[in-house]
Amino acid sequence: MKRWSFLVLLVMSAGASVAAGAPAAFKPFEFLLGRWIGIGDQAGATGGFTFALDVQDHVIRRTNYSDTPAGPNRPASRHDDLMVIYVEGTTAKADYFDSEGHVIRYVVDATPKTVVFVSEAKAGEPRYRLTYRRGASAGTLDGSFEVAPPDKPDTFAPYLSWRARKAK
Repeated sequence: MKRWSFLVLLVMSAGASVAAGAPAAFKPFEFLLGRWIGIGDQAGATGGFTFALDVQDHVIRRTNYSDTPAGPNRPASRHDDLMVIYVEGTTAKADYFDSEGHVIRYVVDATPKTVVFVSEAKAGEPRYRLTYRRGASAGTLDGSFEVAPPDKPDTFAPYLSWRARKAK
């Protein structure tokens, strides 16, 4: 199909740039490519994620994990998720799937320093916003995940935030 003629030709290495012929809309994703390790912790959690090319460079695949140790009121747990970023027409989109059974469909807005994933508004359902920002120091990344209630779909409130460093 014609929609697949737009290739996400991003190179995995940290210093590489978007391959010739890729849509200009994908250049802002370059800073995300690579393997990232969480810095610090929330409730003792550890984790990391990777943004990499897949499906013969037609998509970017993000895999993510988080391990949370047992606490006074909770058992130890592991969270895994997969996000596939792609171009449909001229719009960047992403589909998210996790080990808890959640599925989120996002529209993506990207600049050279920030990539924002916002879920579509659906009656009676919360909305989600996932944001990645270049960190203040080289090789770092700041992230946040926000939720808006069904009755106020444009009023996002913080749910999680994190910092990561690029693995060498």
